[in-house]
Amino acid sequence: MPSKVIIIDYGSQVTQLIARRVREAGVYSEIHSCVTTAAQVAAMKPSAIILSGGPASVDEADAPALDAGFLELGVPVLGICYGMQLLARHLGGELASSLTREYGPAELSATAPCALWDGIAFPSRVWMSHGDKVLAPPPGFVTTGCTSSLDVAAMSDEKRKIHAVQFHPEVHHSADGERMLRNFLFGVAEITPDWTMSSFVERATAEMAAQAGDSHVVCALSGGIDSTVVAVLLHRAIGKRLHCIFVDNGLLRLGESDEVVGLLREFDLNLTFVQAQERFLGRLKGVEDPEKKRKIIGHTFIEIFDEEAKKLPQVDFLAQGTLYPDVIESVSHKGPSAVIKSHHNVGGLPETMKLKLIEPLRELFKDEVRKVAKQLGLPDSIVWRHPFPGPGLAIRVLGEVTEERLNILRQADRIVQQELRQSGWYNKVWQGFAVLLPLKTVGVMGDGRTYEHVIALRVVNSVDAMTADWARLPAELIERMSGRIINEVVGVNRVVYDVSSKPPSTIEWE
Repeated sequence: MPSKVIIIDYGSQVTQLIARRVREAGVYSEIHSCVTTAAQVAAMKPSAIILSGGPASVDEADAPALDAGFLELGVPVLGICYGMQLLARHLGGELASSLTREYGPAELSATAPCALWDGIAFPSRVWMSHGDKVLAPPPGFVTTGCTSSLDVAAMSDEKRKIHAVQFHPEVHHSADGERMLRNFLFGVAEITPDWTMSSFVERATAEMAAQAGDSHVVCALSGGIDSTVVAVLLHRAIGKRLHCIFVDNGLLRLGESDEVVGLLREFDLNLTFVQAQERFLGRLKGVEDPEKKRKIIGHTFIEIFDEEAKKLPQVDFLAQGTLYPDVIESVSHKGPSAVIKSHHNVGGLPETMKLKLIEPLRELFKDEVRKVAKQLGLPDSIVWRHPFPGPGLAIRVLGEVTEERLNILRQADRIVQQELRQSGWYNKVWQGFAVLLPLKTVGVMGDGRTYEHVIALRVVNSVDAMTADWARLPAELIERMSGRIINEVVGVNRVVYDVSSKPPSTIEWE
């Protein structure tokens, strides 16, 4: 049976990084809400459990609690930050609450031998983000690390294989954090790394073939890497019983529909091209709320897929490229976490949809999908294509979506794509695009006053879209983009550059 690490999410903004670090070590991991019970986790047959950090104080009335059953499953447990405090509270340690938080770097010193410290030279730089602290470890635990401000920065019960750290080893600011996590996985839990993309391809192909049975499957294709990988995987699993549908919803970039259709036909897929621009734009008329836009678009897509499926024999399934970040961001974990946004292929689906879902990428991060694409032999033009949202330009035209505003954005975005490619920056960044803002500003063009639209440029670096930082493009490149947009796109007299990171911002503006 493949190894599996279950991560219990207590609301930390970096819980997803724990899952990433574990997967990078070659071990499959899943994130589950803090309301998940020990019985439910036991059914998942975990190789180890990690308790995440979180923003709450363990003494708060509604603070997430620890299911004591986690410690009775006979598997190693690692508590991080809030997870450490929960362990201390539950097992009889002494805690102290603080009105101020310790946030930032600290120097960790080892105070006792510990399996987590194997191969690490001390002092080691770690990253703190906490309010409460452990004053004394529970019976059976030994204090294994301290800092200048914390007497108990780490503690371990080697006999029960329970370890806890007050800092965040999953963030890159913790210099030896990755080594500590690997020591837990391989030294404490004695897990054999068996999570590879080749093993995923084999397993996913077999599971999809079994799930589909003799049915035909409709696949929602956008031309992006996610849906294309799904289509190629499904084609391997069920052959010509796969029917791919590409819908032009009127929200695509300039010339994109012709480009996508041409590309997809090269893969010998059963492809149906549906032009539904009027239907989508008609339903979006007058709508400004981003969540309503997403749901309208999601419902209309499914309506079209249902209509097309009726023309085919025995279609019971819809396949789509849902990724793990889509699932995480669309599910509210009780208390600590909130829904960030409804994703077109998660939260936007109607309850009345007649087709059942096949989502083979649901457990993958974006960079893992790229590895799968390479494993399948897909061309670099698809592997490295920047992510494009399911709702398309509807969430990059802030406010009401009209054909006029879409055309302005299309022309501006084309310039952004051209300049990123010509400068060599396209493959250096995660994503770059233009956004049309719902306001106008005064400008001077020629000898006259103008009152025109504003374009925002959004270019970010990321690994999996769960976190992102704004790209430090050369000033001359930004200047060239701005100059071209203002000079070539009628109706625009101002360009701004977005210098916010995720969190607190999201990558898309809506």
